[in-house]
Amino acid sequence: MTKLLEMNLRHTLRFAGGVYRTTSCRLNVATLALATSPFQFSGGYCSKTCIPSRLKLTCYATLSAVVKTQESAFDGKEAALLVDELRTNFNTGRTRSYEWRISQLQNIAKMIDEKEKCITEALYQDLSKPELEAFLAELSNTKSSCMLAIKELKNWMAPETVKTSVTTFPSSAQIVSEPLGVVLVISAWNFPFLLSVEPVIGAISAGNAVVLKPSEIAPATSSLLAKLFSEYLDETAIRVVEGGVPETTALLDQKWDKIFFTGGARVGRIVMAAAAKNLTPVVLELGGKCPALVDSDVNLKVAARRIITGKWACNNGQACIGVDYVITTKDFAPKLIDALKTELKTFFGENPLKSKDVSRIVNSFHFRRLESMMKENGVADKIVHGGQTMEDKLKISPTILVDVPEGSTMMQEEIFGPLLPVITVSKIEDGFQVIRSRPKPLAAYLFTDNKELQNKFVQNVSAGGMSINETVLHVTLKDLPFGGVGESGIGAYHGKFSYETFSHKKGVLYRSFDGDSDLRYPPYTPEKKRVLKALLSSDIFGAILAFFGFSKES
Repeated sequence: MTKLLEMNLRHTLRFAGGVYRTTSCRLNVATLALATSPFQFSGGYCSKTCIPSRLKLTCYATLSAVVKTQESAFDGKEAALLVDELRTNFNTGRTRSYEWRISQLQNIAKMIDEKEKCITEALYQDLSKPELEAFLAELSNTKSSCMLAIKELKNWMAPETVKTSVTTFPSSAQIVSEPLGVVLVISAWNFPFLLSVEPVIGAISAGNAVVLKPSEIAPATSSLLAKLFSEYLDETAIRVVEGGVPETTALLDQKWDKIFFTGGARVGRIVMAAAAKNLTPVVLELGGKCPALVDSDVNLKVAARRIITGKWACNNGQACIGVDYVITTKDFAPKLIDALKTELKTFFGENPLKSKDVSRIVNSFHFRRLESMMKENGVADKIVHGGQTMEDKLKISPTILVDVPEGSTMMQEEIFGPLLPVITVSKIEDGFQVIRSRPKPLAAYLFTDNKELQNKFVQNVSAGGMSINETVLHVTLKDLPFGGVGESGIGAYHGKFSYETFSHKKGVLYRSFDGDSDLRYPPYTPEKKRVLKALLSSDIFGAILAFFGFSKES
């Protein structure tokens, strides 16, 4: 799953404070020991104790090498013991109480407040993520989800009373939410804090025991999460397992009550196949090629700025909801491209490779993948802006291409990087078919003031979510579900939807011993049949007549 993405030299596994930890050593051009070199931000320093001293990295995937690895001690047996322990603790009923849930949520909020600098540093080490972008995209969103859960938890947990029917009279009925049990969260590297903690917030809110498997491709954040979870959360019900393919495989072999996975479709299929062996339900938060359709009646400057924000200012294109490609008319394309160039210069300067506001590519594998896309036959000559690279820094400048061949890798696969192809059509409505000809995306964007076109887009384009005259911001609204459709994912979360995705909605009927009728019991007679047919047809008058031996005809 990730062997092609990076080289790990695993040489130690230890268990401490409820956290399984695989010690990793990265092969790098240069090695920076985080424990001895605190990273300075405006407003203060991050304590050197935030990230364990065993983790040393900088530009951690700039070299590849062949090393002889030692098998990880976290195998299927260890995974089984972990799940059994958590299930035993869950079965005590401790995690079901409001008091336990709220205390864990409050501790997450406290963790974010107290360790903001540490988290920001880890994100910088993994992705060179700018401090403000890290705060807005990861810390603020996660804190917002946590505070909403704290505020609404009692309401979410309260049974929902529903109507009953004449067939159960006298009675009452409720929908009761109950936790699923022991759940697994496998998170992604591109937003490694947000995509780890937000699903855990949902799992805790619903009263589950949970194991988090953070991405090993973001090792600083993974290591920090392991340390912070053991420090702030209840280790008898909440654990972190670090590692790569062997650890993930060992976890997937276990019986879970739900698996929540964020990542690519290829690995999503592996997760779903593993879950199917135990009939385990899954949530798959995947991705796809998210389009932005741009009409000619837009405010050009605002549209360009928002497209840039949803592409390059969103982890430099390494986001599942980021704009993957733009569709516009042939006549309008030059104006749009000029506006994008102007605003890119405003945002990132003359040389964006030196900008501190552009994240780097996560590792050398993805750098070479993106570089290969640009150099592919028939693609390189389509570049109209950017295309510069800095391999030693894993930087690729914001790049715009026009009418890239449909058969190219860039148009057949999710780009997941700073390359933006612009596809031109004769009229804007033709863009609908361009979108529909591909698998359903996780997000789709439309820029236009034409209300009729907006309505047609919403009604005729299928996507996990949408923004009109905006990009990515729809995912910040906690009253909207966030999830894919078709190949872009299964299930949804955020806000109450997170609580519900980790809950079972149990229907409960309450009756007393009064009002018992012979109508439902044998022997079955023609009279009983007439009464029951009338009752089930909501014909109260007919039921009364049938009860006394009459019919409407008589």
